[in-house]
Amino acid sequence: MIALVAGATRGTGRGIAVALGAAGATVYCTGRTTREQRSEMNRPETIEETAELVTAAGGTGIAVQVDHLDPAQVKALVERVDREQGRLDVLVNDIWGAEALWEWTTPVWKHDLDNGLRLLRLAIDTHLITSHHALPLLIRNKGGLVVEVTDGTWDFNATRYRDSIYYDLAKMAVNRLAYAQAQELREHDGAAVALTPGFLRSEVMLEHFGVTEANWREATAHPSFAVSETPAFVGRAVAALATDPGRMRWSGRSVDSGTLAKEYGFTDVDGSRPDVWRYIVEVEETGKQADPADYR
Repeated sequence: MIALVAGATRGTGRGIAVALGAAGATVYCTGRTTREQRSEMNRPETIEETAELVTAAGGTGIAVQVDHLDPAQVKALVERVDREQGRLDVLVNDIWGAEALWEWTTPVWKHDLDNGLRLLRLAIDTHLITSHHALPLLIRNKGGLVVEVTDGTWDFNATRYRDSIYYDLAKMAVNRLAYAQAQELREHDGAAVALTPGFLRSEVMLEHFGVTEANWREATAHPSFAVSETPAFVGRAVAALATDPGRMRWSGRSVDSGTLAKEYGFTDVDGSRPDVWRYIVEVEETGKQADPADYR
């Protein structure tokens, strides 16, 4: 299996890349931050680290520095994959990097316009640019898979405002990107799926709550954090899709990692199956008293 995880520096992308490595894949891990140069996010995680984790998991990790807003860089990346592998089986569009750009509960007329438009470019344009250049290689063989990583399924987001007009639009648009690509890939027996993790214990989120993976349960600032998941959980969801010969049944759909965990029988690293989306709907939004452990 030859995979390209676009946006693999940290968080969901890293979890997906490593899980595909554990399934034996060769994974091209792209992002902007290397050991020599950081992106505007100024985070310490690097694509080289991700590639090393992929290899340690049993696959072959290849780090490539790419700004996915630059069509020339993406074109060169795909040409390299073609030259070195001759095919592409899995494309994961997980490019994001906009954590510092949105303003919660701020109406559009007060929100910084440049930041909002930059967020949309990072969240949507990058995915389109990458698919434009990568899909001709992916459809060379039947049965390719595209995974569009978002936040919130289509059904969840359709009836809930995500607290920022730019964030709301970005995450709903990515769901639609998967649906649209599913239509275009059908004649090539290819599948496209929108996938959302739950409340992710990413490096950024752990730091935000002042905890580590070792003591994350001590964070009490947000109730649903008790139903959070590691990046490995959504990674295992992608690996399950990638190795399922019947994955066409998911094509065009918008699903969450918890749903796929029930379907395929995988768990998070601690043996649990977090289902934070159900927790939000049944507990947070209703005010019902419930033990978060019942949703893990």
